Amino acid sequence: MSNRLTRAVSPYFSQTKSLKYSYISVLPLLILYEVLILVSQPESGSIVRLTTDIWFKSIFATLGLDTFGFTFILAGILGVVIYFVERDKPVTLRPRFFSYMILESTIYAIILAFIISGAVGFLFNAASSSGISSLTTLQKLALSLGAGLYEELVFRVLLVGALLYVFKWLGLKKGTTRILAMVVAALLFSAVHYIGSMGDAFTLSSFTFRFLFGLALNGVLIYRGFGIAAWTHSMYDVLVVLGT
Repeated sequence: MSNRLTRAVSPYFSQTKSLKYSYISVLPLLILYEVLILVSQPESGSIVRLTTDIWFKSIFATLGLDTFGFTFILAGILGVVIYFVERDKPVTLRPRFFSYMILESTIYAIILAFIISGAVGFLFNAASSSGISSLTTLQKLALSLGAGLYEELVFRVLLVGALLYVFKWLGLKKGTTRILAMVVAALLFSAVHYIGSMGDAFTLSSFTFRFLFGLALNGVLIYRGFGIAAWTHSMYDVLVVLGT
C-alpha cells in the first residue's frame, strides 16, 4: 500500500514543478482576471487593475501595442517557448494533477492565513490591512486572482530568479543562495507596497505581514514551482475576500 502511494505521489510532485504544468495551470488565472476586470467595470472610465499588471501594460502601450490583445499573444508565445524548452523532458500531462495543484495551493493558503496572520496579530495586536475595501466583491475577486499571476511573476519568478542567479554568480553555496534570495526578495516585495503616490501608509505590522507572506511564497516557488505559488497567492486573497 505504501509503495503504491509513493509511486502515485512522486510523479505528481516532480512533474507539477515543471514549466509546462506551471504555464497551463496559471492560464485560468489570466483569463478569469481579464474577464472579471471587464465585467465588474463595464462603464468605468478608469479601470482598477493591479499595479504589476499596469507595469506590463504601460510597456505595451508605450510600444503602441493593443494592451489587451498583446497580453494574450505574449502568453501564447511564452507557451510555445516553454513547449520547445521542455519537449525532451519526460513530463506527462495528467488532468487530475491540475485539480491536485489547486487543492494543494488551497491548503497552503489556509495554513498561511492561520500562521502568518495569527503571528502578526499576536505581535502587533493588529490585522493585515487592505487598500481595496471600497471596491465591489467582484472587483476584489478579480484582483485576488490576478495577484497570484502578476505579483508572483514579477516578485517571485523574475526577482527571485534574478537574485538566485546573482548570488550563484558570486560563488555562494546553494543553500545560502536560496536563503538570501528568499529574504531579499521578500523585503523588496514588502517595501514596494509603500512606494509612490499610490503606495500604502507604512506600518510595521503591515510590512512584517507582507515580508512573511512573501518569504513563504518564495519558498513555495523554489520548492514547488510557479504554478503552485501563483495559485497559493490567489487562493489566499480569495479566502480573505470571501471572509470579509
